[in-house]
Amino acid sequence: MSISSDKLQPERISQLEDLAQEAKIKVIEMLEKANSGHPAGSLGMADVFTVLYFQILKFQANNPHWEDRDYLLLSNGHICPILYAVLNMTGFFPAIELNTLRKIHTRLQGHPHLGSLPGLENTSGPLGQGISQACGLALALKRDKKKNRVFCITSDGEHQEGQTWESYLFAAKYQLDNLTIIIDRNFIQIEGNTEKVMPLENLRQKIEAFGIQTYEIDGHDIQQIFSVCKVAIKDGQPSAIIANTIPGKGVDFMENKYQWHGRAPNKDEAKIAIDQLKRPRI
Repeated sequence: MSISSDKLQPERISQLEDLAQEAKIKVIEMLEKANSGHPAGSLGMADVFTVLYFQILKFQANNPHWEDRDYLLLSNGHICPILYAVLNMTGFFPAIELNTLRKIHTRLQGHPHLGSLPGLENTSGPLGQGISQACGLALALKRDKKKNRVFCITSDGEHQEGQTWESYLFAAKYQLDNLTIIIDRNFIQIEGNTEKVMPLENLRQKIEAFGIQTYEIDGHDIQQIFSVCKVAIKDGQPSAIIANTIPGKGVDFMENKYQWHGRAPNKDEAKIAIDQLKRPRI
């Protein structure tokens, strides 16, 4: 779905915030049942995914291969629980399947598997490859003179991979103005803080130096996410949005803790997390 105005009404912002909280609860429930997975990034990107799927992307859940749809590719596939949550909430598959995350023969694998589940547009696993996939798709669409847009979700840690920067060069050379890359800038990876593992700052200036129009937002501000996505779509050149997020957002014992990058909550921890996520917003 999409709308033309670049300003959301307060009532709509509140609705989207509620939807993001609902998605976070689904993430916690999935991970606890699976006893495996990645909560920090999934929770941190809930607001971005909510705005994209409920306000920006063009798609038809009952016709997932609709020729005129927009494409969302997930590069850091380990945060797929939040993708699965919003795909369920927008009608791509029934909620009962959320209970099968990471189980044998499930359609909800630990990384997205193209063809296994409606709404998935790429297979991921090795980090740093998603922007390359998105560039290839965006170029093919342009050569076919199609108007579809391509969005790629990627992580800050993936910018320690050389392939990411090759992709930016490619996007600039071929003027992929139908491509928007959204970077989860949460400063954590499995080994610790990104700036201690392999410093990335000044990330915005580096991406801009590769010929990409780059924006920076609060990744938890619904209006900012929406407005900048709309600007990026109209920009006329390949674009990147650095979304500054809090990993584990909404669960106090997970927030900004790299230890929760890849650790699922147990039953007691999940209950506490869900109770916190159900609290009325201030």
